[in-house]
Amino acid sequence: MQEGKNIRVGIGFATGRKSFKKVLKTYIYNWKEYHPEDAKKVEINLLVAYDLKYSNTKSTDYTSLSPTLLQYIDNTFFIGSEFINREVKFLINNNIINQKEAKWFFGSGYAAKRNSVLYTAIKNDIDYLLFLDDDEYPMAVTKTHDTAIWSGQHVLQTHLNFIKNADITNGYHCGYISPIPFIEFNSTLTETDFRIFIEAISNDIVTWDSVKNVINNGGVTYADTGVLVENTAKDVQEVNHSKFISGANLCINLTDPQRVNAFYNPPGARGEDTFLSTCLRDKKVIRVPCYTFHDGFSTYRHLLDGVLPINLKYITADTDKIINRFYRACIGWVRYKPLLLYITKRDSYEKDITEMRNMLESVLPKVCAYFNKKDFMKILNELDYYSKNVKKHYIEFLETQRIWSKICEFLSSDKTDSKPA
Repeated sequence: MQEGKNIRVGIGFATGRKSFKKVLKTYIYNWKEYHPEDAKKVEINLLVAYDLKYSNTKSTDYTSLSPTLLQYIDNTFFIGSEFINREVKFLINNNIINQKEAKWFFGSGYAAKRNSVLYTAIKNDIDYLLFLDDDEYPMAVTKTHDTAIWSGQHVLQTHLNFIKNADITNGYHCGYISPIPFIEFNSTLTETDFRIFIEAISNDIVTWDSVKNVINNGGVTYADTGVLVENTAKDVQEVNHSKFISGANLCINLTDPQRVNAFYNPPGARGEDTFLSTCLRDKKVIRVPCYTFHDGFSTYRHLLDGVLPINLKYITADTDKIINRFYRACIGWVRYKPLLLYITKRDSYEKDITEMRNMLESVLPKVCAYFNKKDFMKILNELDYYSKNVKKHYIEFLETQRIWSKICEFLSSDKTDSKPA
């Protein structure tokens, strides 16, 4: 910690669920309970970019926090459409961006929501910004003798221990990280068939061995006891022009805005954390020893009430809800993979896309039959559309970084003038 100086920390959410408030409360109470001395030196700023359409919510579902919780939060920034419109007008009036650039940067999608949080944090002199997800909880689960063992995690403290000497710190994840359910392979869909399918649509950081392990555990990823016991951080190494990170349990050092990159995702796709990963070649990225539990299927919301199950449920592909979630994830993966290949493997792009298409053509009928869902064939249409538009999306990706550089330069040059009356 920095001696004699208040550290301004931002806790950022890009959310469409009002349940984020319960998750926020857990993190705040965890911090105040276990770090009372450090808490006096740290100013907590809450930044929430919310989407009212995601689950049919209203603005007060996000802005109305209990007075008990607010006493532990120094400043709040709720980022809705009116907030964005006001900031866009401010930037345009100062001749920093134009209307088209504003739509590019602050428009729709997950990346735009995260960018609005980044912008607000830098504009308000926040030193470090910790992104959290509304379905990730500060706890780790390991497995010993077929029993789930739970431990609390000091997420904010762990990031603060390392972030001042890094550009980015990223923790670990356990729980239901993957949307892939338990698969009982048979003559309809063999293990080889499914391996081909996953390798076709996934990115380089996903290996078949890791996917198979998750499948065998019923969709659960358990925390590594070695990480918990050793309690050491390590540098994230570059793999195929990327230092892979995740979008949550993610802290960004904002003390030098010129070293901060913006998020991007192709329209209708995800992958904003993956595309940020491709911008980090000259950045110091550290994996820090803290876990969050990802409740990806919204199965364990009572964890935050102290209900700690001894056994975690297998996620089996026997309901429309589970199958549809896996299908949506597959669509999301295939939508962003063409641009990822174009950025990281430009020389072999056409060859890789052709191979990807051939792999999918060979196994998608089997995937459709196994899950009894013909919609999986639409993955080929998505691949064709996003590969056809990959150069357009690449230009948007570059433009997003260019626009962000202009905004950061402006905010850095005159912070006093950059604050609205």
